[in-house]
Amino acid sequence: MNGINAKRIFFILLGISVFLIFYYAPQFGPAVDPSGKSFELSQQGKAAIGLFFLASIWWVFEVTPIGVTSLMIGVAQALFLIRPAKEAFRDFMDPTVMFILGSLLIGLAFTKSGITKRIAYKMLDVVGEDTRKILLGVFIVTALLTHIMAHTAVAATMFPILVTILALYNGDNSDGKPNKFGKALFIGMAYTAGAGSICTLLGGARNPAAVGFYTEFTGKEVSFVDFSIHLAPFGWASVFLIWALLMIIYKPEKANIPGLRDKARSEYAKLGPIKKQEIFVSIVVVCALAMLVLQPIIPALKTMDRSVPLLLAGVLFFLSNVLNAEDLEKKIPWNIVLLFSGAMSIGFCLWQTGAAQWIAIKWLAMIAGAHWLVFLLAVCFLVMLMTNFIMNVAAIAITLPVALVMAQYLGVNPELILYGAVAMAGMPFLLLIGAAPNAIAYQSKQFSTGEFFVSGIPASAVIMGLLIFMTFTYWPIVGMPALLR
Repeated sequence: MNGINAKRIFFILLGISVFLIFYYAPQFGPAVDPSGKSFELSQQGKAAIGLFFLASIWWVFEVTPIGVTSLMIGVAQALFLIRPAKEAFRDFMDPTVMFILGSLLIGLAFTKSGITKRIAYKMLDVVGEDTRKILLGVFIVTALLTHIMAHTAVAATMFPILVTILALYNGDNSDGKPNKFGKALFIGMAYTAGAGSICTLLGGARNPAAVGFYTEFTGKEVSFVDFSIHLAPFGWASVFLIWALLMIIYKPEKANIPGLRDKARSEYAKLGPIKKQEIFVSIVVVCALAMLVLQPIIPALKTMDRSVPLLLAGVLFFLSNVLNAEDLEKKIPWNIVLLFSGAMSIGFCLWQTGAAQWIAIKWLAMIAGAHWLVFLLAVCFLVMLMTNFIMNVAAIAITLPVALVMAQYLGVNPELILYGAVAMAGMPFLLLIGAAPNAIAYQSKQFSTGEFFVSGIPASAVIMGLLIFMTFTYWPIVGMPALLR
């Protein structure tokens, strides 16, 4: 047995041991919310927490393909009677997973039709040969697109473009090994997709969900414009801070790439005039995105699941022979699809067993009498942590109602809790399962799950620091004081 195998076996056994410790542990005490209501943790909830830790250990240390860990999540739920198999595995085909699959199909169609190369070469022609400017240009384009598109769709669209850019960076001497530029390129894309998605209500389902909870608890409406006024500066400041941070952690090996602009122009010229297939793919994608953008406005579309337009686009690509059976079998990253299937299953498991709510109430009860800033940071830290493990909508749904009630007791402005929580829910920088862009970026094979986790620690700290800065500077200027008068 060599050292690598020993390490792998250690983490396999560690994950199983932690699960069994939680499963057989004596019953934990109840959680009590600010109104005095008691929440007992069931045996199923206790086991769900243990399974959550098992999956986290296996995912972070990659003891097996990440999709296989997801399968273990479903198997363990059925085997240990945490949830019935029908419920545990039904979540593997949740509409959110189908939305991710649809996004991947769109990204694949963009690549096959040649659109991604056109975009990549044109962007490189504009930003030039400085690797720092190339990275910044990629991050800005990513963030801009998330203002009108779900960040999953943006990541799937950007991924093949970044593959093309990385190939140009590597040139003819590429040995296929990961490099610092590649790490910064793909990790940064994932991070800035999250940062950009908090800028408008269209960036993700968590945004309108949070506003809905806020309105229900306070009776106050939050308009599209108000939301963006408060969070767009936060999102864009995050984009530039992420860029600066990654330039320190993963400073590119080359400061510039001589001749890159000329090469980009030459490659663009080789593509020739725009082809019919490119036009067709563009029209289909624009129509699909238009349906998503107009969904909150047109009553007939409101009941439609957001996965439908993207899956419909995927079907049209197969019917028109843009994509074929080989693409479906060999080019769709089923490991990533399974990853999110498992993430949805453990997320719903924590939710339905009451484990997530118990954790949230226990955590917030610890700081019920704390200074308002400590309370704010504790709420936002909890949301940020939970978002790395369960759906961001679920993290908001679990945390925000309890936090808004506690805010009244402490005299904290509920708007501050709303916008702080939304910002943190949009930027899970630690684990691949935290957001689809994280998992899509992982396809590049430029970084390991451990490297992503380590990079996410300072990135998360920077975002928390930005939250404090916004609380004392910008937000009071736009009429949002920290404390109620």
